[in-house]
Amino acid sequence: MPTSASSILKEKVRRLPQKPGVYLMKDRLGTIIYVGKAKSLKKRVSSYFQPSRNFAHQPKIRALVEMIRDFDYMEVKSEPEALLLEGQLIKKWKPKYNTDFTDDKRFLLVRVEATRDLPRFTLVRFKKEDGALYFGPFAHAQHIRKTLAEMRRKFGILLSDSNPKKLGNDQFLLYEDVRAELYGHSNTVTTAEYADRVAKACGFLEGKSREWLSDLKEDMQKAAMQQRFEKAAELRDIVFALESSLKKNRKFERSLLPRKDNLEDLKLIQEALELPELPRRIECFDISHISGTFVVASMVHFENGLPNKKHYRRYKIKDHEGNDDFRSMEEVVGRRYGRLAREGKPFPDLIIIDGGLGQVGSALKSFIAQDLEPPALVGLAKKHETIIFPDERKPLRLPLRNGGLQLMQRARDEAHRFANTYNADLRSKRIRESILDDFSGLGPKKRAMLFEHFGSFEKLKKASLEELQNVEGIGPKTARSLKEFLGTHSSKKQDLDL
Repeated sequence: MPTSASSILKEKVRRLPQKPGVYLMKDRLGTIIYVGKAKSLKKRVSSYFQPSRNFAHQPKIRALVEMIRDFDYMEVKSEPEALLLEGQLIKKWKPKYNTDFTDDKRFLLVRVEATRDLPRFTLVRFKKEDGALYFGPFAHAQHIRKTLAEMRRKFGILLSDSNPKKLGNDQFLLYEDVRAELYGHSNTVTTAEYADRVAKACGFLEGKSREWLSDLKEDMQKAAMQQRFEKAAELRDIVFALESSLKKNRKFERSLLPRKDNLEDLKLIQEALELPELPRRIECFDISHISGTFVVASMVHFENGLPNKKHYRRYKIKDHEGNDDFRSMEEVVGRRYGRLAREGKPFPDLIIIDGGLGQVGSALKSFIAQDLEPPALVGLAKKHETIIFPDERKPLRLPLRNGGLQLMQRARDEAHRFANTYNADLRSKRIRESILDDFSGLGPKKRAMLFEHFGSFEKLKKASLEELQNVEGIGPKTARSLKEFLGTHSSKKQDLDL
């Protein structure tokens, strides 16, 4: 830390009150990187700037201290009040170093593989953006393990140790020996029947989560009253995480885990679209761009009314630049089914295009251009949720409560989400890479060499000094400056998630 900055901070520390409160540490860009509570603001904050304090055995704290260039504080009446305010500010600002410190405290989560034909309920310690449904965290491992065992018997679901067998004709055998696992449930199910079991089990687990949430809040309040503030803070973090999980799960369950029998919804689609057979395999396309830039497309795949993520595809538009949804749709539909035709793979039973007559016509044109026979193909226009046909049939508006329409909407919304996520990923990547433009020690040639050597901005940020110096043209001085520069910008991630 520069001497002038250090002296300014020390003078600011001397003026702090000997009272409880919350402090917010900031980096040189003014970003909040850590929020902490204190019984005495002056005593606690001053400890960060004492040269004699040894952080050698705590590398994360040492890294935090090296980043601090300023701080703010909020005075409160009591330590319990500081505890609650700290939690609210962490929740609001999501500071980098608060996340880093709590990452080591991993409690169990229940993961439901909602995109599989037969979702299993498994215990994990890390949440991923993988389309799965997560419940938790749960602090008591033994308790949640017993609960899952009870749920297997109560609802007839699969746990992590199960290996179901496909019998054909959408029939599955869940367990080889059913006696120990299921009571009062058939061991042979269809995907639609099993989806109903999953929905009920998730509802039960959400209810259990609410019971545990109430208990945790009570324990947190008791710990605060007993002045066991570290324990109260730990419980508070679990409460916040569990509340967030419950909120996200309700939204996910509404969109991807319908409680109705999906077979009935598929029958309604077959009837409304006059299809020769049940549309068990549905693929849906969407285009995403920002004013004609970062143009991408997505394709999602549903089987028996449920998403099958392993068949999802995403595309960069290659044949043209700018905002032309019709040409973009023609390109990606042509690429998808031209490839399936060349590989001798079957087409889906139904293709849904996000858009109106123009997009539907463009999709159909891609089949004609390759002399391919298209499967059933319709558009779903957002205005009035109108179904558009490629032939002479008039547009169709089904009742909004129609289960078939709702299933088509889920596919369309999932394609839209998947396309937007890809678009945002590309934009974030471009912005992250452009950050190096602000580093004066690198020209275009050296920036290109760095990205060629490490492959991504994320890997570049994690590189050691020695690894940076292995890149041609990067000497010790430049490597040290670059390492400090990248460390500063790692705390700005929230500004890159567009």
